[in-house]
Amino acid sequence: MSVEDPVWAHGLDGACLCGAVRIRVERHRAEVGACHCSRCRIWSGALFAVFSAPPASVTVEGPVSVYPGEIAERAFCGTCGSNLWLRDNDDGAYEFMIGAFPGAKDYPLISEIYHDKAFAAVTLAGDHRRTDAAPYEAENPHLMEG
Repeated sequence: MSVEDPVWAHGLDGACLCGAVRIRVERHRAEVGACHCSRCRIWSGALFAVFSAPPASVTVEGPVSVYPGEIAERAFCGTCGSNLWLRDNDDGAYEFMIGAFPGAKDYPLISEIYHDKAFAAVTLAGDHRRTDAAPYEAENPHLMEG
């Protein structure tokens, strides 16, 4: 998609629970993707819901700690522990936790992966793209849960 596409938005501020980490995103996708894989369920508590932004558009200030996972880093506030983002180990886009960004509250859910792994308590309604584990891992074999 091009920068002129209406799904691209400009200027969004976020912070962790205690306010020690502040994030400014100059350009990002104003849409949400959800993941129910075991890694994301464990890290987030049940459901990982994010919007993405290119690295050059992100400014972060504060005590960020990073867990360097096998396929992606997962960042959190070093003071309060709030989850902040996931970022593929190949220096890909930031995938920000929507809860840290009040301005993202109206972004639509456009996709859901590992749909067949979702906990019953976090079943998502709506008309969005849903992909189960097998077809998703067939297209992304490096993400296989095993």
